[in-house]
Amino acid sequence: MGKHVRVVVIGAGPAGLATLKALADHGVPAVCFDAGDEPGGLWVFGAPHSSAYRTLHLNTSRGRTEFADLPMPADWPAYPDHTRIADYLRGYAERFRLRDAIRPRHTVERVGRDGAGRWTVAARGPAGPVTVTADAVVVANGHNSTPRPPSPAYPGPLDAEQMHSHDYRDPEQLAGRRVLVVGGGNSAMDIAVDASHVAARTLLSLRRGVWVVPKYLFGRPADTLNGALARRLPWRMRQRVSETMLRLSVGPPQRYGLPAPTHGFLQDHPTLSESLLSRLTHGEVEPRPAIDRFDGDGVVFTDGRRDPVDLVVWCTGYRIDLPFLDPALLGEGADRLPLYQRVFHLDTPGLMFVGLMQSTGSALPVVEAQARLVAAHLAGDYALPPPAVARAACARELRRAAARWGDRRPAMRIDFDAYLAAAARELAAGRRRRRRGEGVRWAA
Repeated sequence: MGKHVRVVVIGAGPAGLATLKALADHGVPAVCFDAGDEPGGLWVFGAPHSSAYRTLHLNTSRGRTEFADLPMPADWPAYPDHTRIADYLRGYAERFRLRDAIRPRHTVERVGRDGAGRWTVAARGPAGPVTVTADAVVVANGHNSTPRPPSPAYPGPLDAEQMHSHDYRDPEQLAGRRVLVVGGGNSAMDIAVDASHVAARTLLSLRRGVWVVPKYLFGRPADTLNGALARRLPWRMRQRVSETMLRLSVGPPQRYGLPAPTHGFLQDHPTLSESLLSRLTHGEVEPRPAIDRFDGDGVVFTDGRRDPVDLVVWCTGYRIDLPFLDPALLGEGADRLPLYQRVFHLDTPGLMFVGLMQSTGSALPVVEAQARLVAAHLAGDYALPPPAVARAACARELRRAAARWGDRRPAMRIDFDAYLAAAARELAAGRRRRRRGEGVRWAA
């Protein structure tokens, strides 16, 4: 296939689906390349690059995760499992007739620009290579599929098997083994809990402290409490209130043998687990500090303890992998890329990103809001501010993010509730700019 299309969307996970739907709402033709067989991205168990495992559930509640354009069924549990979410995303694609725009089993290999400023997208599918030209490209392929190895590497030999959480699928992989889980994120907590039911022994090593939040607080999904506060209080006050609620309900992490957090609540992605604290108090998960070194069939920790292990599960996160883009477009790296509204490339008109962010809450409402900005701009309904204004806004947001999140990917960080409110205001402001003939309109 060699033809011209209006917009190419890369990825048919939640971000790509939301983008296709928003473009269709505005009558903007698009084609989407996706590596999987089915839409849904990482939520499709067994799909290429998916890190879904059999016990995976949402870690944000149903009401705070669903698309506004398609609420999840009211009779679903507060935290649905991955099969329901995959079905929900497939249903979203069918409800809004998005499948015809999706080219499954197509891997994008190169994205470049020609002399006229149009985009060339080269992909490889079941029938061979495919090349299209486009007026715009929306990168919506996610950033949780390429495992990030532990850094720095630990000294000493290790006889135990090692794997990244990306390759974890089923508790059977842990059964009867002496398992060490390394990390403090949601996947680490889930895998440690799974191991505690089937492994001979389960250790959990954290290099730094995290806030562990039960999925339910005071009889309600925990994130709904913070959402209610977000409509009334700035984040610093929400932080104090949230920390007080956690101390009253479960106590500090140190009570469970975990290290004290070095950051305040809401200054990193929260770790939610309904079961971890219970398994710690029952001795089924044993906390350990950071690894000092490997020692043959064992691991030595920074407190001097040595434990024999059969399997190390690295829950060390993911690196952003956009091999199809010219590195010059990514500057100092994708995780440092300044994007207006976390969407629009400052120097390259027609290059947009949906989902290249880390939210304090769910991703789905955020990518839905970003998709609406993209579609309104490409339809000519929404004008961007002048370049100098957009660049100054990015610099201002980066300073605020660095003050809140430090050096942990500040350019990607967003506050879920604050971002959704700001995106709605920005869409209205961009429409006013367009009506007044100000700003930058789509000119393709």
